Amino acid sequence: MNVSPIVIVLKTLTLALGGVITYFAFKAYRRTGSKALRLLAIGFGIVTLGAFLAGIADQAFQIDRDLVLVIESALTAIGFAAIAYSLYAE
Repeated sequence: MNVSPIVIVLKTLTLALGGVITYFAFKAYRRTGSKALRLLAIGFGIVTLGAFLAGIADQAFQIDRDLVLVIESALTAIGFAAIAYSLYAE
C-alpha cells in the first residue's frame, strides 16, 4: 500500500490547522501582550514547523524516513515544551 498520498494529505491538514492555531494565538498575544500567549503561539508554530519540515524532507528531498521521524519528533517535543510552559507563564 502506497501511503505517500495519505501522508501528504495529513501533513497538509496539519500545516493548515497548525497555521490557523498559531495565527490566532499570535493575534491574541498582539492584542493582550501576554507572555503566555506569545509562548503558546511559539509552541504551536514549532510543532507546525516540524510537521512541515518533515513533509518537505520526506517528499521533496527523500531523506531517510527514520531521520525525518527524529526531526519531526524533536520539533514536536520542543513545541509541546513551549506550550506546557505557556500554561505556567504569567
